[in-house]
Amino acid sequence: MPKELFTAKVESVGKLKMKCSSRDFTFHVDEPKSLGGTDEAMNPVEALLSAFGACQCIVAKSFARKHKINLVDIQVKMEGELDTDGFTGRNKNAKMGFSKITSKFYIKADNTEQEIRNFITFVESNCPVLDTILNAPEIVTEIYSSR
Repeated sequence: MPKELFTAKVESVGKLKMKCSSRDFTFHVDEPKSLGGTDEAMNPVEALLSAFGACQCIVAKSFARKHKINLVDIQVKMEGELDTDGFTGRNKNAKMGFSKITSKFYIKADNTEQEIRNFITFVESNCPVLDTILNAPEIVTEIYSSR
């Protein structure tokens, strides 16, 4: 199976506001005022939760018919528990990222509860964002500086 390269570019456009671009699409992230931002967009961890939930919905919608799930509607509400004292430096022992992420699936389908549970197990095992969270990829950092 061929590997495909996905790219994104992030540029500072304000105090803590960032412009995120990929292909011909753009969105912004920021921080709430309580964390030093201007509260003009969701923050990066909210964007991560959104990407994770969206990925689960896309997998579900893409494979429902193949799994004989009569999917009328799907919604995933995401919750992430994060100790902000970690990244703000107030507690050196606090975890930097989420300590817990909960996906709450709301499914409208005329299948049995067990069929839906089995299907959600399939969705979770085939979600690229969840796989990336559970099985950390190799991270490479390259620095280019100019004066």
